[in-house]
Amino acid sequence: MNYPDYRPRRMRRTEALRRLVRETRLSVDDFVYPLFCVPGSGVDKPIGSMPGQSNLSVDKATEAAARAHDLGIPAVLLFGIPEHKDAVGSEAWKDSGVVQKAIRSIKKQCPELIVMVDACFCEYTDHGHCGVLRDGELDNDASLENLARAVVSYARCGADVVAPSGMLDGFVGACRESLDEEHFDQVAIMAYSAKYASGYYGPFREAVDSAPQHGDRRGYQMDPANVAEAVREASMDVAEGADIVMVKPALAYLDVIRAVSDEINMPIAAYNVSGEYAMIEAAAANGWIDKERIVLETLLSMRRAGSDIIITYHAPYAAKLLQQQRR
Repeated sequence: MNYPDYRPRRMRRTEALRRLVRETRLSVDDFVYPLFCVPGSGVDKPIGSMPGQSNLSVDKATEAAARAHDLGIPAVLLFGIPEHKDAVGSEAWKDSGVVQKAIRSIKKQCPELIVMVDACFCEYTDHGHCGVLRDGELDNDASLENLARAVVSYARCGADVVAPSGMLDGFVGACRESLDEEHFDQVAIMAYSAKYASGYYGPFREAVDSAPQHGDRRGYQMDPANVAEAVREASMDVAEGADIVMVKPALAYLDVIRAVSDEINMPIAAYNVSGEYAMIEAAAANGWIDKERIVLETLLSMRRAGSDIIITYHAPYAAKLLQQQRR
């Protein structure tokens, strides 16, 4: 296969030829759209560092979920910002919690839409850490007990998928055991298996007011230098009962997505996080990039790296672009 007998440009000559031999395809079926749910009614509060995204009351979140469903997006991922926070994040498992209300409302409006729920405590605790603190340190096993309460609460309200995200040891097994004991064996678990201690989370922490009041999360989130550890974490989560494993963030960790995908024969999710979203929005607002091209190119890179599912704030925007391409 040497020039001049083989000319690779032959198959790049027209759009139809390029489509015919395309190796990786991006589809609206790949997308999960995150939503931030807050108390109240009629609330649509823009998030300054995430242009186009808002904190939404349950009624507004339900409308946003319905619009996503109409675009063909198969799933939403809910985050809750409670009215009151405490040391253990008890609002996370209350039946009257904002996320619980949102699950019920969205499933009533769009029964076929997959409702995923982030299961963590950083949004719910007054100290901003992902569980119970003992002498200033995260108490892993005490936090698992509360996590079990939270995921059962979400399942009881109709969640299809729970997504434990605190990077606690044994967090998938604790969720699976508690769900099965309460006869929610059909509820799936999407594990934040390789969640890195990343600087890309800044806008998210503004959105949910979850920055730690002291210290940081490096004692439980992963070191950005490690890849083999991500494969071990994902393997452990699968053994404990995970149905989907995740790498977060995505764009600076494409090599990790590929490594996990090569080793784990399970659906792989990539979380295109808030900082990645914000950088594209900021550069586009300044006219430095072609937003349409960059959004689709960025999301395609995650599929090409091996992800099956992409959690992205650009989901509705990308879905509309893909619809336009098909016309």
